[in-house]
This record gives sequence, structure tokens and C-alpha cells, in this order.
Amino acid sequence: MRQSLTQFEAAFREQSAEDQARRIRLREEAAVRSRVRRQERVQKHGTLRFAGLVLAIIVTTVVVTIVMFETLLLLIG
Repeated sequence: MRQSLTQFEAAFREQSAEDQARRIRLREEAAVRSRVRRQERVQKHGTLRFAGLVLAIIVTTVVVTIVMFETLLLLIG
């Protein structure tokens, strides 16, 4: 009886240690996944902002060019 109780306590301690190690590992994995998702989100938003900036520059260039030529046409014509 005493031996089985000792074995049960040892198994319980071992199981508790494994559970604690598993919880720590899962917490660390969750933190890594969170960091990766954040980096991907920042990268995606940065790419979208850059594309928006390029589009705004192109539109501005086209509008200024059209206005410039229209003004030139009015002055000459």
C-alpha cells in the first residue's frame, strides 16, 4: 500500500512538472505566433501605404501635366 502511494505521488509530481512545462511551452508558442502575426500585419499595412503614396504621386503628376498643357494652350491659342 505504501509503495503504491509513493508511486502515485511520484507519478503525480511528474505529471505536474510535465503540465507546467507544457503550459510554459504553449505560452511561448502563443507569444511567437502573436509576434509573427503582428509583423505580417505591419508589413501588409506598410505595403498598402506605399502603394497609396505611389498612386497619389502618379495622379498628382497627371493632373499637373494636364493643367499645365491646358494653361499653355490657353496662353498660346
